[in-house]
Amino acid sequence: MELMKVVNETLAVKREFPKFKAGDTITVNYKIREGNKERVQSFRGVVLQIKGQGNTATFTVRKMSGAYGVERIFPFASPFIESIELNKVGKVRRARIFYLRNLTGKKARIQEKRF
Repeated sequence: MELMKVVNETLAVKREFPKFKAGDTITVNYKIREGNKERVQSFRGVVLQIKGQGNTATFTVRKMSGAYGVERIFPFASPFIESIELNKVGKVRRARIFYLRNLTGKKARIQEKRF
């Protein structure tokens, strides 16, 4: 187990992202490869959960595309993530806000945190 920790720490690429949690609205800019071309696409939505730790940590982002909810899971260690921007800080009481999937319209809004 100690050997696994040492290997993970030495091979891990340290990337700096803003601190965010469940309920925050973020924009993830990630690279998409189509054939031999690459382009950057942005995915803006609400963070539903952050799962795992270290190299295997992931976060789930949900956005509404028309009338349909689209969720995407991003690994923190992905080389395809170009940047993450924090747009709004949400005020929620839970670490995993899956109840948002069942809400529609104004009920699905998350109150913004005031400083």
